[in-house]
Amino acid sequence: MKLNLKIWRQKNSNDKGHYEAHSVEATGDMSFLEMMDVLNEQLINDKKEPVAFEHDCREGICGSCNMVINGQPHGPQSGTTTCQLHMRHFKDGDDIVIEPARAAAFPVIKDLVVDRSSFDDIIQAGGYISVNTGQAPDGNSIPIEKDMAMQAFDAATCIGCGACVAACPNGSAMLFTSAKVAHLGLLPQGKVEHTRRVQSMVATMDKEGFGMCSNIGACEAECPKGISIENIAMLNRSYIASVFGGQK
Repeated sequence: MKLNLKIWRQKNSNDKGHYEAHSVEATGDMSFLEMMDVLNEQLINDKKEPVAFEHDCREGICGSCNMVINGQPHGPQSGTTTCQLHMRHFKDGDDIVIEPARAAAFPVIKDLVVDRSSFDDIIQAGGYISVNTGQAPDGNSIPIEKDMAMQAFDAATCIGCGACVAACPNGSAMLFTSAKVAHLGLLPQGKVEHTRRVQSMVATMDKEGFGMCSNIGACEAECPKGISIENIAMLNRSYIASVFGGQK
């Protein structure tokens, strides 16, 4: 199939940036990133600058591949990262607009590559959990209810891709931050530092320039791992309790 691409090009964070039109031949079995590889081969053969984009695992695990495709983070396929999006979801002659995951806290480094180190700062602000790091304890030594364990596991599936921030009109990182708080705060091992962790991560999130959450729900809709906004409600409850001296 022949596709008409309209790609955002930006030399660096200080460059104004512009859209650039290209045509590329692809097959339905290609992933979106493989299609981008084909385009870059064409550009290199034509002695032109290839399009910079992030990728690593190409297995939907690392979260580095996030780009906005036709206005949607990771593209039109629900629950799918860009690297796992296949070209069979497009048709011959389609026009595809490809942009970086724009946000005030995600400055563009080059083309489709953005700086998501603000996420790293939020995670680092969360610190560690107080557990014995000696010999591995028996798996059943700390009984945890199945429902609670599953909620923590669901939150822990967040890959930090930034789709929630790119989808939010306010550029909020509440879904990401709440997932990182929840997957530790729901388990006994994470409750010791829970109060400090909540306050520190929320403060860092605000410091990094992310917007406020207004409960639109676009973050949940575009999250490739289906992280629930129930985690945001939990974060709000935990934060209020920590500030006003409620339960930790």
